[in-house]
Amino acid sequence: MFESLSDRLGSIFEKLRGRGALEEKDVDAALREVRVALLEADVALSVAKDFIARVRERAVGAEVLRSVTPGQQVVKIVHDVLAETLGAADAEESALNLAMAPPAPLLMVGLQGSGKTTTTAKIANRLQTREKKRVLMASLDTRRPAAMEQLRVLGEQAGVRTLPIVEGQTPPQIARRAMEAARLGGFDVVMLDTAGRLSIDEELMAEVAEI
Repeated sequence: MFESLSDRLGSIFEKLRGRGALEEKDVDAALREVRVALLEADVALSVAKDFIARVRERAVGAEVLRSVTPGQQVVKIVHDVLAETLGAADAEESALNLAMAPPAPLLMVGLQGSGKTTTTAKIANRLQTREKKRVLMASLDTRRPAAMEQLRVLGEQAGVRTLPIVEGQTPPQIARRAMEAARLGGFDVVMLDTAGRLSIDEELMAEVAEI
């Protein structure tokens, strides 16, 4: 999602940078493209609308439009608001809450192909290197070919332990085994990487509820 969104925004920004003077209508046209890019990247409508409103409020000021490089100024504003939206302005508020009796379970859910497995390994690596947590990763994706093997390989590359693969187990069974293994092994965090799903898929939603 982030890669395609980054490409779209990069293209929009290049057009803005390439212009000399900017008028309010130019900013509005660019922001319409940004809004479409956000929605196509599955950003919630309410979040996209709020984002555009905040950017526009800062970007249509006389100080920006009359500056020497108005395009660059607008691009910077978009970057700043994006950072605020993602929570970078308050690292403490956006940190993972692991204040519970270990092992703390982290359930990774989302659309198919949205990068959950790679993100699971990245978060696990960050928790181990920066937070000094002992992390166990487990793949609950029994539907996608080689998903479990992918997480195992990523775990080896990142130096993060993964739950041994047992053929024939269901995702809830794997989750239970992962939590038990983490308790016995003294792990602080268990990362549970699930299969991609849509909210309209009743079978998969029931499965994740059981997990």
